[in-house]
Amino acid sequence: MPKESYYRLINKQLSAVLGDETNLIANLSNSAALLFESLPDINWAGFYLYEKTSDELVLGPFQGKVACIRIKIGAGVCGTAFKNNTTLIVKDVSKFKGHIACDAASKSEIVIPIVINGEKIGVLDIDAPITNRFDKTDQHYLELFAKILQKNS
Repeated sequence: MPKESYYRLINKQLSAVLGDETNLIANLSNSAALLFESLPDINWAGFYLYEKTSDELVLGPFQGKVACIRIKIGAGVCGTAFKNNTTLIVKDVSKFKGHIACDAASKSEIVIPIVINGEKIGVLDIDAPITNRFDKTDQHYLELFAKILQKNS
């Protein structure tokens, strides 16, 4: 199945799963599960949420192996994407200066900032056990995925 096709299906499923639910944790939990079960060649999908009191990203709902709990803003791929409010695609995490290796099996990563009502609340983080897993097509459809999630939360 072409990548665009499965992403269109995933985004349609997300809209159906979220329905009228507005609880952020419930929506993030189902979103992580949907991505983890639907995307080929990934080993982690989840969210890090911004905690104002500590000025850090804190582990949120996810699917995959045990993960790092706290990430400083500007640190690693997640902290950098959050700080710069931009999607980051890292084709080979071993070449990303300051990469935080929560799972040694992860070889590539994509991180998308999550903004609700104009406020950055965290990031969507997806890891893969192969290099060069993510490209501009993944970015496009995962940013749409984030917009669907943001609209419902």
